[in-house]
Amino acid sequence: MIFSIQQHERNIFELIGKCAREVNAPAYVVGGYVRDRLLGRPTKDIDVVCVGDGIVLAEKVASKLYPSPKVVVYKRFGTAMLRHEGNEIEFVGARRESYHADSRKPDVEAGTLEDDQNRRDFTINALAVSLNEGTFGQIIDPFGGLEHLERKIIKTPLEPGQTFSDDPLRMLRAIRFANQLGFSIEKKTFEGIHKYRNRLNIISKERIAGEVEKILMCPQPSIGFNLLYDSGLLQLFLPEVALLQGVEDRDGKGHKDNFYHTLEVLDNLCRKSNSIWLRWAALLHDIGKPATKKFSKEVGWTFHGHDWLGANMVAKIFRNLRLSLGTDMEYVQKMVRMHLRPISLTKEQVTDSAVRRLLYDAGPDIDDLMKLCESDITTKNPKKMARYLEGYEWLKERMSLVTETDRMRLWQPPITGEIIMQTFQIPPSRDVGVIKTAVREAILEGEIDNSYEQAFGRMLMEGAKLGFKPQITQSSDL
Repeated sequence: MIFSIQQHERNIFELIGKCAREVNAPAYVVGGYVRDRLLGRPTKDIDVVCVGDGIVLAEKVASKLYPSPKVVVYKRFGTAMLRHEGNEIEFVGARRESYHADSRKPDVEAGTLEDDQNRRDFTINALAVSLNEGTFGQIIDPFGGLEHLERKIIKTPLEPGQTFSDDPLRMLRAIRFANQLGFSIEKKTFEGIHKYRNRLNIISKERIAGEVEKILMCPQPSIGFNLLYDSGLLQLFLPEVALLQGVEDRDGKGHKDNFYHTLEVLDNLCRKSNSIWLRWAALLHDIGKPATKKFSKEVGWTFHGHDWLGANMVAKIFRNLRLSLGTDMEYVQKMVRMHLRPISLTKEQVTDSAVRRLLYDAGPDIDDLMKLCESDITTKNPKKMARYLEGYEWLKERMSLVTETDRMRLWQPPITGEIIMQTFQIPPSRDVGVIKTAVREAILEGEIDNSYEQAFGRMLMEGAKLGFKPQITQSSDL
């Protein structure tokens, strides 16, 4: 079969083929580029394998282009990369690999094209297209990858145990590809993932997290997470999420399966936001439930405090997966901690002060919080669904009114610690915090307006309670 090479690609491919002849290193386009082009998916990364020295071939190709692109060489891996007309072209010599039981770092030696295809992860990624004179454009398909593309199947080129033992990350990649491409994993391949799942323990947490986040960024991540659970992989690196699975019934009272509920929430959220951190929050929002689950004959099953416990569990998960421990983690913690707040305000006649507190605590993340909370509605009862959504719309209107009236969005109290210290001529201390908090609470409770004048007056009153007298009067300079 001949690969359909687009006209804008033909020039660079023919040049690579010509340079390959000059350095006596037959060249082939392989892997994801071939797969995605056959699937009609956009791609900018081109991998070229040559039976020879990939770095020498890259430098030869660069010397023939004008202007000559910079060749970035990775000597440790024996690869080189250059950019041309918006594409990243990576060159590597064909190689044979062998692995040790306790490491995913292979012993590498020069090999044939067949050796190189044998070491590929899946048949759909083992396809190669010749760039050589006489066979230009011919597809080399030793494992039936073309058929598997047609049938939408993920399958290892060799026996699954060998493929996954050589590089256990391929188990996660199989699930990620299945999710991204809408493919199914061939039965023996999936059985191999389950059988060799503990090999994943030799993979760095950073690489595991990278694959997990690619699954999270799929339009419907539940597909991938169901496969992760069924294969036993999820239990290895995200046991907190896996523990959500299961339903318990007592005295005729059961609770929903919080694992599948979580995946439904995640899918709902993905239709509203592309934020990776908000998607993490959706995945982790109920992780505190297993530890807080209790049963009483009067009300059935409860999970009181799971929001706060879940937020505290986020840090351990982020550290374990080597994820960002700064503001990104704090954002996820906030979303998990606050995910019950908005719905509680839709179930009762709430005061403006309660709305103010929600806006103040959520700050600039209020819109994201509302997206998460709306995604948390997974009832199959149309009347309940309509009632919940109506409640959220009502809450949004209330927030809008309070925001407009009190300028609460991104609100900070008009009285700062510096003003308090200057007014009473006192150093930084606990008393400064007490006064500042009292002023803020008075505004949130609606006891005073959100204005500098009224806030300054309350500050003087609170200072007097602590025995402080103003040393300077109210001034616009403060």
